[in-house]
Amino acid sequence: MDSSTTDHLTSTRLVGLLADDDRRRVVAALVLGAESLDSVMTVAELDERTTMKALGRLTKAGLVEFDPDTSSYLLLAQAFQRAARSEADPLPPSQFPERPGWERRILDNAFHNGRLTRIPSKWSHRLIVLDEVAQRFEPGRHYTERQVNASLSALFDDTATLRRYLVDAGMLDRAEGNYWRAGGRFDPD
Repeated sequence: MDSSTTDHLTSTRLVGLLADDDRRRVVAALVLGAESLDSVMTVAELDERTTMKALGRLTKAGLVEFDPDTSSYLLLAQAFQRAARSEADPLPPSQFPERPGWERRILDNAFHNGRLTRIPSKWSHRLIVLDEVAQRFEPGRHYTERQVNASLSALFDDTATLRRYLVDAGMLDRAEGNYWRAGGRFDPD
């Protein structure tokens, strides 16, 4: 079945289809693996007329497909997904539109309204987030711990943890109470 058949099936329409007890029982039978009219009738515990009526309505709506070669019915699971997606709120614009898609998703999950809300536990994801944080520090410039904390506190409440992660990841280095940027992306402008 082509996707245009089920494109009109919204979540509201889907709920309307499943509001009927007989249709719900037929869908349940199909989910449980019934394919033939007889097996659907048996599993749904419905008579032939009621089962045919429910199957006809579900087929017409694009939720079920009938295969005349095998005389079998198939529940189109993708119709549920399309119905849910058709009314889902659009994703907000990324805070990091210049970054590649996979990095953008990681950063958008970690930052909210310019603040770091979570530090990923997965190391590869954490490095992407720490690289973004490191961009706040100018290469070649030295910072006191107080200056580093002031910059980090604008992003995240636990400055000690974030500072330690930056040092551990090689994004910042430190000696004699001074910090400097030691890694991360660098744009040679």
